[in-house]
Amino acid sequence: MGASDKALGGGLLLVASFVFTYYTTWALLLPFFDASSEIHAYFPPREWAVRLPAFILVVGLSGIGVFIGSTIVKENKNKAEKARLRTA
Repeated sequence: MGASDKALGGGLLLVASFVFTYYTTWALLLPFFDASSEIHAYFPPREWAVRLPAFILVVGLSGIGVFIGSTIVKENKNKAEKARLRTA
């Protein structure tokens, strides 16, 4: 089990390193290359360098909000059920 955890961790580290390098090149270094450079063919338009992380942030925060909201609703239902059983 330990070896598979190490392999998974190494794979995730490799993927994270690739994503970091790709995004850094796309968002920060690409403007310094000439527009006719071949490197521009490997990247989407630059406006997506802002839109994509913003979309991921909105989806992530919405997911966290839904999780917290559903947890609060479940807790309130459990408290109401316990209170109802105590009075019965």
